[in-house]
Amino acid sequence: MASHSLLFPGLPLHSARLVLSPIRRDDAAALFAIQSDPDVMRFWNHPAWTRPAEARAQIDDDLAAQATGTQLKLAVRETLDGPLLGICVVFALDRDAARAEIGYLLAPDRQGQGYMHEALQHLLDYLFQTLHLHRVEAEVDPRNRPSAHVLERLGFHLEGVLRQRWRIQGELSDSAVYGLLADDDVRTPLPA
Repeated sequence: MASHSLLFPGLPLHSARLVLSPIRRDDAAALFAIQSDPDVMRFWNHPAWTRPAEARAQIDDDLAAQATGTQLKLAVRETLDGPLLGICVVFALDRDAARAEIGYLLAPDRQGQGYMHEALQHLLDYLFQTLHLHRVEAEVDPRNRPSAHVLERLGFHLEGVLRQRWRIQGELSDSAVYGLLADDDVRTPLPA
């Protein structure tokens, strides 16, 4: 297997306030704290975690997928060795089709401060400029207006709604599909 530096060159990513770097096994406790919060997970495609082992297993799965080049989970931090604030995930990465999907979560005490907008802006620059993707997609529960607003501010277009896409703890929910093409990416690339 190739190392992440060959499959995903140019990491970590740095912005004015944030560092995005591959998730590490020692992030398990902080990841569990975020993904066990029912409010954070309310609009996610699975319920809040109840056992710390779920975080460890997820990170192991993420690292295995990263080693194949099909997925990348980035920890969002203020410094390279700082605490985990959230995650950005690139998945369903198809290099031949030049497309991927993204997902993201942020700790509740960091929401509403522009952190995810900043993190995703740098991630999109990386996906379009370094990995040379042509299309990036994201699915959002339509009731999650703050998340949809982040995507819209970044230039994503609402392309449709998948009705009753997910069943989480007995509740059916829709999924709004957003897409951004490299051609319609009107954001100004951020400096390296």
